[in-house]
Amino acid sequence: MSEKLGQRLSERALKIDMRGLEAFLWIAELGTFGRAAAHLNISQTAVSHRLKKFEESLGLPLFTRSTRQVSLTPAGADLLPTGRTLIADFEAQLEHLRKRHVDTAEELTLACVPTLAIHVLPPVFAKFSAKRPAARVRLFDKSITEIGDTIASGLAEFGITLLAANHWKLATEPLLKDEFVCVCQARHPLAAKDGVTWSDLEPLPLVRFTPHTANRIVIDNALGSRADRLNWMYEVQHTMTAQMLVEGGLAVAILPSLATQKLPAGLKALRLSHPRITRTVGIVRRRDEAPSDLARVFHAALKEQVEKIRK
Repeated sequence: MSEKLGQRLSERALKIDMRGLEAFLWIAELGTFGRAAAHLNISQTAVSHRLKKFEESLGLPLFTRSTRQVSLTPAGADLLPTGRTLIADFEAQLEHLRKRHVDTAEELTLACVPTLAIHVLPPVFAKFSAKRPAARVRLFDKSITEIGDTIASGLAEFGITLLAANHWKLATEPLLKDEFVCVCQARHPLAAKDGVTWSDLEPLPLVRFTPHTANRIVIDNALGSRADRLNWMYEVQHTMTAQMLVEGGLAVAILPSLATQKLPAGLKALRLSHPRITRTVGIVRRRDEAPSDLARVFHAALKEQVEKIRK
């Protein structure tokens, strides 16, 4: 964190509210005020009001705004990792308090990246509930970095995520390789092909993930300098945003195969090769703890679903 921001936080710490911090984090995570409002289940006006009060308490602007998007200011970029840690620690303390003073009914706590939560977990939850109908589930849908923090802090027992850089020294269990595919409109000339190569994509406007996301790192590492020859017209953080750009006919997207299982009728996913790029999906947990009985039941259901996906 910059010295200037640290001084501001120290001087104004009592004025910082958790709701304002939460609004800031979700706007940064989801990219727009509207998506943050939908996630928090409040109006967009309320999100704007919370952020305004939060920025005023700091005396610093955290975002620059345009008609189409928002982006972090240098102060906002400095605050983002600290804010994530503060929220994770706060949630962990509340969870410890809740476990001490609320009833002791069985509860499974896990974290998962949103793409996997949407496209992989629903049938897993159905199988789990059939075996443990009285068990409650707390699912934290978070980014890869936040999942690491959530597991390390004890807020969740395990996570389902991409096995990338493991700064927390968590135990890992690979589940499957998920390859990246090309997604285009069904009427696009590429759609007539059985598969495409990266060379086929060089003349086309493309969507890629923002820097520092695990998907971006995997693709950049695999392509090396070849990535510079591609026409990256759009950068997004989430697969659904990339899909929206493809639906609008603005670009072709490179997406994980798991995110394309339920594409709209107007879109098509194509095998992408030369090189073929994959990411590893797996389970992470703390090394010093054996899985609970509920976790073992869930893991078994998850592995059954993974086998179906492989077929």
